Amino acid sequence: MPGWVWWMPLVGLVSLMAVHFFRLGWIAANLTEGDVIAAYAQRYLKDRARDGTATGARISDCVAYPGEDAGIWLRILCGPSGDPFRQYQYEVDRLGQFVRGWTPHSTGVAPDSGLRRPET
Repeated sequence: MPGWVWWMPLVGLVSLMAVHFFRLGWIAANLTEGDVIAAYAQRYLKDRARDGTATGARISDCVAYPGEDAGIWLRILCGPSGDPFRQYQYEVDRLGQFVRGWTPHSTGVAPDSGLRRPET
């Protein structure tokens, strides 16, 4: 068997990895904060509908802050102002993937009240 045949699995693996990492880079380069905030605002509306509290929920209930922890790109807070018991928090990474969050039905986790929502 020719020597180059033995190298083909390695060439194939390296090629697949190159395509995969190119794709991840493309996503990271073209994903904007606005895209992620809009996606999680839609998720907030679905979560409120699932919880039976969809009345009065709006996309404009959401505001985003930069992430404070390593691996957290955006921290998206959604919910009516002044009602911490209907606040939803989503923390996402640079690829827009959900890392962790808080809903009113979470157990053992309290919402962070350190940040104040801007008054508009």
